[in-house]
Amino acid sequence: MPEPRIILDDREVPRARVLQQARRAASGFHELGVREGDTVALLLRNDFAFFEAQQAAAALGAYCVPINWHGREEEVRYILDDARPKVLVAHADLVAPLRDALPLDVKLLVVPTPPEIAKRYELPPSVTSTMTGDLSWPQWTAGFEEWTGPSLRSRATMIYTSGTTGHPKGVRRDAATPEQAAAYVQMLARVYGVVPGIHALIAGPLYHASPNAYGRQALPNADVLVMQSKFDAEQTLAAIERYRITHAVMVPTMFVRLLKLPPEVRARYDISSIRWVTHTGAPCPADVKRQLMDWWGPVVYETYGGSEVGTATLATPQDALDYPGSVGVPTPGTSIAFYGEDGERLPEGEIGEIYMRVPAYADFTYLNNPEKRRTVERDGLISVGDVGYLKDGHLYLCDRRSDMVISAGTNIYPAEIEMCLLQCPGVQDCAVFGIPDEEFGESLAAAVERVPGASLTEADVQSWVRDRMARYKVPKRVDFHAALPRQDSGKIFKRQLRDPFWLAAGRKI
Repeated sequence: MPEPRIILDDREVPRARVLQQARRAASGFHELGVREGDTVALLLRNDFAFFEAQQAAAALGAYCVPINWHGREEEVRYILDDARPKVLVAHADLVAPLRDALPLDVKLLVVPTPPEIAKRYELPPSVTSTMTGDLSWPQWTAGFEEWTGPSLRSRATMIYTSGTTGHPKGVRRDAATPEQAAAYVQMLARVYGVVPGIHALIAGPLYHASPNAYGRQALPNADVLVMQSKFDAEQTLAAIERYRITHAVMVPTMFVRLLKLPPEVRARYDISSIRWVTHTGAPCPADVKRQLMDWWGPVVYETYGGSEVGTATLATPQDALDYPGSVGVPTPGTSIAFYGEDGERLPEGEIGEIYMRVPAYADFTYLNNPEKRRTVERDGLISVGDVGYLKDGHLYLCDRRSDMVISAGTNIYPAEIEMCLLQCPGVQDCAVFGIPDEEFGESLAAAVERVPGASLTEADVQSWVRDRMARYKVPKRVDFHAALPRQDSGKIFKRQLRDPFWLAAGRKI
């Protein structure tokens, strides 16, 4: 029987070696003063070292803090100052611009940037190697015996929320009880389909909550675990065929890009091994999901939740056919309620802010800001800022509360317009948001990234929406961008697109 292996693009390493490195790193972390309840920060792209460092922190009962490496220097520095990690493990190229800004009390361990990543991101050799005086991760870990200390209570990865308003917040969970730890494993098996022997694909970045949770469960279970250093639609198909991938976690943007491959490219690859694909991170247009299942079969599962609440709902492939547009039914034991602008609880079927509680997850606080929790809690339930409604036991999302546009007194939810636009020929990516309007207060603007070579115009975009949606949902303004500021997790940095309009207007609402 082949030995379980972990793969980065095309390079393979036995899983046993990665776990051995993790145990050595745990001994090293302990020598550096890392103890139960402390934090270890990771500024790493998808790499073997990510799993090594994350497993090492878990062995000591420490919190692992994966940092979104797309962030600017000041954003990364904010998280380091807030999380106060004992250790930062970072790829050489990512830490290069930050060296002079690192907190003095953080011990830096540098991972040479792998050649796969250097090639994919076109990085010069000058930034991919360690510098004189650095503690090089592979050399440093080799100097320690494997950790043999006692097993400590499980602690979740400490994810920093996206920060749609203000600074991102660290979601710090209590150590899980044995009952919660068991329920959590059962939960992830239910939503990701993880069982021993699977061939798993991680297409998104491990700093994001869903790929991270999936990766942590796949690591001890998968016979083959494939990481992509950067998503590429055709290379994803090639990986599925080559490694006979059975399970994957993706985001809807990836589905769209897969579906936009030419028919002859799609037909080139055998994807018959796929049995389970879970997506999260952003709403998925019902048509996109249906088209992918027409191609891949009834294998697409959808989850909804948030860093604060965990996985609150699951939609099966059958749900996608019977309840198109829903994000599924509450996971076992989960409570969901809806509240209006006046703070009153709404009856089932009415649109309101969604509040949830998932008992499989340990309780949380916002690191260094425990009072902040009171602003998102009602009756023991937590909101992540989304608006939606329940129908026939299935949850439907309208949009982010903060993204809702009020034009001439009408509430407009940009997410449904974005879903429509993603189906428009020539649209590669898009974002819809509100901009100042002297007559209506706000009007809709669309930022569109064209498919390479497409000759799409503003009139084309407006006509497409007008033929499919109410006239008040047609964007009044359409701007074309070479690329939109979208995270690999699927979320767009809408503030970067929206804020210039409001700054020019001298108001925020």
